[in-house]
Amino acid sequence: MSTAHGAHPGRTKPLAERMRPARIEDIVGQGHILGPTGPLRLAIESGRPHSMVLWGPPGSGKTTLARLIAHHADALFLNLSAVLSGVKDIRAAIERAEHAHATKGRGTVLFVDEVHRFNKGQQDAFLPYVEDGTLIFVGATTENPSFELTGALLSRLKLYVLKPLCAADIDALVDQALADRERGLGSLRIRFDPMLRQRLAEAADGDARRALNILDVAAGLAPGGVIDGDLLHRVLSEGATRRFDKGGEIFHEQISALHKAVRGSSPDAALYWFARMLDGGCDPLYIARRVVRIASEDIGNADPRALRIALDAWEIQERLGSPEGELGIAQAIVYLACAAKSNAVYKAFQSATADARERGSLPVPLHLRNAPTALMQRLDYGRGYRYAHDEPEGYAAGECYFPEGLEGRRYYEPVLRGLEVQINDKLARLRALDDKARGPGGSRLRGAG
Repeated sequence: MSTAHGAHPGRTKPLAERMRPARIEDIVGQGHILGPTGPLRLAIESGRPHSMVLWGPPGSGKTTLARLIAHHADALFLNLSAVLSGVKDIRAAIERAEHAHATKGRGTVLFVDEVHRFNKGQQDAFLPYVEDGTLIFVGATTENPSFELTGALLSRLKLYVLKPLCAADIDALVDQALADRERGLGSLRIRFDPMLRQRLAEAADGDARRALNILDVAAGLAPGGVIDGDLLHRVLSEGATRRFDKGGEIFHEQISALHKAVRGSSPDAALYWFARMLDGGCDPLYIARRVVRIASEDIGNADPRALRIALDAWEIQERLGSPEGELGIAQAIVYLACAAKSNAVYKAFQSATADARERGSLPVPLHLRNAPTALMQRLDYGRGYRYAHDEPEGYAAGECYFPEGLEGRRYYEPVLRGLEVQINDKLARLRALDDKARGPGGSRLRGAG
């Protein structure tokens, strides 16, 4: 397409900005809160909005909703970015809101994008103005508010969760943009095959802004007004990635899904989440470390080979890098998903840790202490200790290795799966020997030492 055809004369704003909905009924998606009886729609149309936080992925409509809230309330609209703004900007916004109220009796909608980037002090600065009605505070965040916002601020806001747009929503947006002659691309008469639109919708990954930006670029390059497969492929290959933010909400959601798929013995789902994370730019070594954790937490002694395989996969990634190392991690993930499962060691370690923390510094029993000096021997260090290798079956039946007060504790209870079936049988036999050696009273029978 020629430069003249794709320049959109008189239209310097990006397509996504030009197509921003001006009415609630024009918004695509979010039917759960913007449907005819949706709670946010009713709040907006009442003209008496409340302070809120909009939690959702990029391109789900947070900024658009804030503008519509201000429009329906006939309020001053102020916009702050927590990434770029500091205390001075916050004070200036509050002063403008106070002036609008004092001189014109007009309310103010303060939209704070990426509000989770503000620190505690900055968030708390809004509290008195939210409480006295100086501000209708609308915070937007892609991160879980319960982790990122202070309790004081969150308690004064109503939470609305926004969802990624589905492929049908994205397709509807594309239709609107291609048909609209005033704000969109209607005057260019772009031809865009429905099958290729589906590819665009998938690449947009639920993000309306991304979808319209891709369409805008493709339309500007389309020879003869036709967006064909080759052109779309070139546009999509220029850096488009899935939603993935290391350390953010989406990151934790996906690693949780991978872990639970392995725990649930679903190798196919586990591979999918592994591939999703790699596609989004996750460091394979992070996943390799998590796989080692899964091997101990969810498989344990039901199949001890799992831990070695996980460690091998980690080493392969370190030695070979990508993509060879990723195949090793994939092999480990599949093995772990198919292996027998046991969290017995994990639970036992948690219980032992709780006792160690809560029961204080219990002294080591004398018979378990070493006695390298004559003084220690006179103090009975090591007296009565029974050397297991010298005992029948290599087991000192009836012996106690706990400090006083914890005798008889049982943390490790093998499950009846995998190798732990055999471990359970062995422990049952040893405990029977203990019961016999201790006698009816349960006391430890020890030789004179």
